[in-house]
This record gives sequence, structure tokens and C-alpha cells, in this order.
Amino acid sequence: MTRPSPHGADPSVLRRLNSAATLRALRAGGEFTLSALAERVGVSRPTAEGVLGELTARGLVAEVAPRHGAGLGRPARRYRFRAEAGHVLGIEIDAHRARLLVADLAGGVVGGHRADLPPAAPPAERVAAVRAAVKTCLSAAGVARRSLRAVAAGTPGVVDPSGTVASCTVVPGWEGVALGRELARSFACPVLVENDANLAALAERWRGAARDADDVVCVHAGLHTGIGVLIGGRLHRGRSGAAGEVGMLPELGLRDTAGALAAEPAARLAARMARGVAAMALALDPEMIVVGGPLVRPGDPLVAELVRHVRPLCLAPVRIEESPLGDESVGLGAVRLALDRVDEDLFSLDFALDPAR
Repeated sequence: MTRPSPHGADPSVLRRLNSAATLRALRAGGEFTLSALAERVGVSRPTAEGVLGELTARGLVAEVAPRHGAGLGRPARRYRFRAEAGHVLGIEIDAHRARLLVADLAGGVVGGHRADLPPAAPPAERVAAVRAAVKTCLSAAGVARRSLRAVAAGTPGVVDPSGTVASCTVVPGWEGVALGRELARSFACPVLVENDANLAALAERWRGAARDADDVVCVHAGLHTGIGVLIGGRLHRGRSGAAGEVGMLPELGLRDTAGALAAEPAARLAARMARGVAAMALALDPEMIVVGGPLVRPGDPLVAELVRHVRPLCLAPVRIEESPLGDESVGLGAVRLALDRVDEDLFSLDFALDPAR
């Protein structure tokens, strides 16, 4: 029998619920026998078998070949999520470069590419260079464009909900560019655009230093230093996408950090940046602060100096850690955002049993 249902529930809704729950269990990883999967999801064997048949027909589930030497008798059939059934693309675009990562539906990175961008290039030329980089990246990874289920891009500046760069002081001519619309012309799947520091925060929660924290401030140190915020494990963008942009206030010491680092030692730069970082800590009282970005290298004295200067300014103890993700945090965050968009479809009740989508 399937799980207990609300009185008068539509059987088709129950089938969709069972399908989404089965897919979620398989997506979490590993291989399951029919009996183990039915028990995990809380359905009967016949129900689990029917759902697996439907998911297999949609190309999302595959039966695993029996292991050799598994013992006498016919081995139990085992099933897995087909991470290779689709892909996502994460893109980082800044003043000097584009970085791209291609991942399967389980988040496994299967390819990447980096391309230099002329710092003074006009927006149309910059977008064209990104399109060329996408073509190169997909070709090198052996991933067909039609395999992409979602694309996400990160860029400096305030990005409004429509995917337009509302404000940017780092990339020349970038303000006002409808980046989401421009990139969407190259893809048949959903395209998302987000602030780079926000994506770095997502990456830290997914695969970085903040995997065990829900309230996080992510300090992304680059040409200017941006700040991404997670509250309750979810990205906090604010009404217009400008949450965390305290670096707009010059007295908080987060503007032109790359230039300042070239002109003065890390200790002095950290003392200047500490005001902005502490302001965010005092406003949000987070569990931890993660410091990363292009300016931060493993064991960088900038992080140690920030720890020394920020902690005395906070009213409560706060963890301050260096990001382990290096300069791939924005790209990984873009992959995570794209995967989240795919999940909205994979686990929606409308999508669960519709093989045409």
C-alpha cells in the first residue's frame, strides 16, 4: 500500500508524491534494491516498481548491472539515479575573465574552461566572448547543449530579480546590461543571473567551510570586496538584490581592495576591511564568517589579520574561517544555483510524472 493519504486525495497526486519521493531518495546517492527503496519511501513494492518504471522511461533512473560473484541465485535488482541524464552550467563573469564549470545532475563537475576577457571591452563584446567560451567548454567536456537543464551566471554588482545588472563599479559599461536576457538567447533551458558574492556564499554552504552553518556571512575579496549572506541556510538577496552591499560606503573599507593590497601590507588592508566585515557581523549575528575570493590564497595572512581585527569589534564570539574553495567558489555557487533550479522541476508534483518535459 502507498503511504496514508488525506481523505479524498486524488490518486494522480499520490502517484506524483510517490514519484517525487522515490526520485529524491535515489538522488541522495547510492544504489537501492526494490525492497530497500520501497521501505525508504514508505510505499509497497508494487507501487515502488511502478514508479521506477516511469522514472526509468523518463531516463532519470537506471537498473544497475548485477555484481559478479554476488553469490548463488538471482541477485536482487538495484537502481540508481542517472546523474548523466542532464547537465548544468555555471559561469563566472568579471572584469578580466570568464570561468565555466559543467556538472551532471548530482553536482559532479565534468568539465571546465577559463577565458580571458579584455577589461575595457564593451558589453556586447564581453557577452560574445562568454558565448564563445561556453561553446569551447561544452565541446571539451563532450556535453551537448541540448543536455543542459539550467544555466546560472555570477557577476559583480547588484543584480535585480530580472537578471539585469542594476549597479556595477567593477566591470566597465556593465551597469544596465540585461545579462539574463542576453545569455538566454544562447540556451533553451532556464538562465539565472546572480551577484558573485551571493554565489560564493551558496558554494560555501554546499561544499565549503559553511556546510555545518545556517547563518553565514561570506566575504568575497576581489577588485572590490562583496558580501553574500545566508540566513537559515537560504540566500538573502533583499528586496532588490542589494543585500550585503555595505561596500558601497567608502568608510567601511571594502572598496578597491585589490588596489589597496598591492599598495600596502595585508595587516593594514585587514584593519581597513575589518570595519565593513564587523558591520555585517553586528547586523546579522551570524554563526560564522567565511573569507575567500581571488585575493585569498591558502594560508593567506589577510585572513589571519581579519580574524585579529574583526573579533574585538563583535559583541558575540563568531567563527571566522578561510574558504577552502580557492577561486572556484563563484563557479561552484553558480552550479549549485542551477541545480536548485533543476530540482524545482525534478521534484515538483506537476513535473514528476510528465515524460514530455
